[in-house]
Amino acid sequence: MKYLVFIFSVIFSVSVFGQSATNSSSNPFVVVLDAGHGGKDPGSLKHGFVEKEIALKVALEVGRIFEKHKDIKVIQTRTTDVFVPLSQRAHIANDAKADLFVSIHLNAVSNVRPQGTETYVLGVHNNKKNLDIAMKENSVIYLEEDYEETYNGFDPSDPASYIGMTLMQEEYLDQSIVLADNIQKEYTAQLKRVDRGVKKAGLLVLRETYMPSVLTEIGFISNKAEAQYLGSKKGQKEIASSIVKGIVKYKEALNRHATEVDSNNFTDVINASSDDILFRVQIGMGSTPLETASYNFKGLKGVERQKEGEFYKYYYGKSSDYIDIQSLNQEAKKQGFPEAFIVAFKNGKKISTETALKSKAN
Repeated sequence: MKYLVFIFSVIFSVSVFGQSATNSSSNPFVVVLDAGHGGKDPGSLKHGFVEKEIALKVALEVGRIFEKHKDIKVIQTRTTDVFVPLSQRAHIANDAKADLFVSIHLNAVSNVRPQGTETYVLGVHNNKKNLDIAMKENSVIYLEEDYEETYNGFDPSDPASYIGMTLMQEEYLDQSIVLADNIQKEYTAQLKRVDRGVKKAGLLVLRETYMPSVLTEIGFISNKAEAQYLGSKKGQKEIASSIVKGIVKYKEALNRHATEVDSNNFTDVINASSDDILFRVQIGMGSTPLETASYNFKGLKGVERQKEGEFYKYYYGKSSDYIDIQSLNQEAKKQGFPEAFIVAFKNGKKISTETALKSKAN
């Protein structure tokens, strides 16, 4: 499946990488690798293979490859077959002040035919399949003591629990999608794996982290041929190499943008409002500029294109009033952009909507 031009061909911008770009050459770039499941949580078991075992082998192989990169420090959430609560995995990354968090899992469904890779960022699921993935991955908290208290009453089996869970990762969404996109491209371009794309889902392990974070499903253990590939040393080394290349490309782009000054800093957008805080609805992004005529955007009128670096983002509407922008966001979703979301800018720089709302309240 090809990447959707509107959602997953994501840009790099100075504002997006403002936090991570502060890393200097004297400070290593920290990557936390999270081998999914472990101990009393085996994950999926299919065709004689166990998810927790393959995930750990791939994570350890990624770590071994990174030993050659002296400017990158790897921290593993587990190096043996032990059970690690989801919240603790995130705490490991947060305590390390990591630059990236990458959780490694395998897919499994009742149908033996599906195959391929897909990589998730935290977001609102737009279909039942994504919700099912989130419920499956989050159900591990039932094995934890006092999980209701730890996760503030979150119930993995209740769709209502997923409402509003994306705020903590909102400011890292663009970076997370870029990382996910890089990893997916390595899987498909280098290994010719079936491309199932970059997706959004309400995954607890991503919600708790304070840095760009992804969960990558490296293949279907329920597909016999793919399970055999993933269970082999060859498959594990190839998948690990793709993950490494995706991370390295992300870091290289980060380094480039840390030394560049983007002259196009949304000044024209900000000048459209007398308020220093402006809300917009982001409906897509891509590397090729599209005419903003309504026929390119499912009939949606008034779309504006903004160039950031080498890429383009597409926005629908702008307002200093959050209630107004919520209405426009719902309109965009109904028009055919289910993953549209609200972004905020202050003096030309992107900030989280939570920060924007607090600022306007003061």
